[in-house]
Amino acid sequence: MTTLDLNSSTSLHDFWDLGARSSWTTNAQGWLLPNDGFLRLWLHGPEMALLDESCPAEIALHQALCLTPSAAVSPAQLAEIADPDARTNYQFFLRFRDELLAAGTLEACYLGLLRRPLSLPPVFLDGLVAVIVGHLQAAQADAFQVRAGQMLFRTQRLSLVEGRLLCVDQQGLDQRQAAAGLLDVLSPDNAADFWRAGADGLFALDLTHEISTELGHGFKFNLTLKHSGLSALARVLEQWLQHFLGQPLSITPLQKVDDPAWSWHIGLDVEAMGLLNDLYEGRALASERLAQLISLFRLDVPGGYAKPIYLGLAMTADKRLKLKPQNLLLNLPAELALPG
Repeated sequence: MTTLDLNSSTSLHDFWDLGARSSWTTNAQGWLLPNDGFLRLWLHGPEMALLDESCPAEIALHQALCLTPSAAVSPAQLAEIADPDARTNYQFFLRFRDELLAAGTLEACYLGLLRRPLSLPPVFLDGLVAVIVGHLQAAQADAFQVRAGQMLFRTQRLSLVEGRLLCVDQQGLDQRQAAAGLLDVLSPDNAADFWRAGADGLFALDLTHEISTELGHGFKFNLTLKHSGLSALARVLEQWLQHFLGQPLSITPLQKVDDPAWSWHIGLDVEAMGLLNDLYEGRALASERLAQLISLFRLDVPGGYAKPIYLGLAMTADKRLKLKPQNLLLNLPAELALPG
């Protein structure tokens, strides 16, 4: 039995599809009510699916939970599972399931796990994010936003190609390289291919904000990209934050912050928080470290917070990005308190 691990979470696109394609019941707040289909998806995932060597006790428990995912499970039933990894996986699942059912919605469970960590593998948080973002994107006909939404729960790999910063799903890239496949950069011309490919597609997202063209004689022309992945990501982050806060807001990509009244910032990943702290304090940054900064953003919440909140996105030194959407929720000013 495979232990639950972020790197083995090949089913995260299934959670995305479940959020985007299933009919969800919501509460008055618009938050998602848990259902058996969501719980069964964990049971059918690669970490919990039955194997040829699964013992009778594990088979019986798996079948019972697939039939009734909310069924009570006794410590004795768990103790009878022969494989210790399988037993641990069921313990993780049941701890998560009980937290979800007690919370009442996927969003409340997500916030509860952020505030009161239960020592669960990160894949449980990523699964919740995938469903919620997938649901928020269900009505979207914009391939760029849908691709950007995947950045909130899948590790990305960045590469600089002919002056363009390209972002691609890390696990998909590893699989495609093993199969010696080609990589497509998402564009208006191949958006239809993106929709047809679904979860099996591997499309890079161009995170370049603008292109500089030398005109000669010292003149340079900067052209902002209409279909920049940064703009699509800003829309996704707007939807994500507005879904939890329940109030209008806007997020705008920036290339620099020139604000003497800069008072609040949030890193959207581990690297970005350190970079923003140094920029805020006016510390000099080595060019190699500054090159890790992918983009800055300005968050405005009219009537909710008087000043702009600046956001940062950065890659690691080995050009990976694990965006943490929880940072955007947990590090807001007190005036923008989340429910609960």
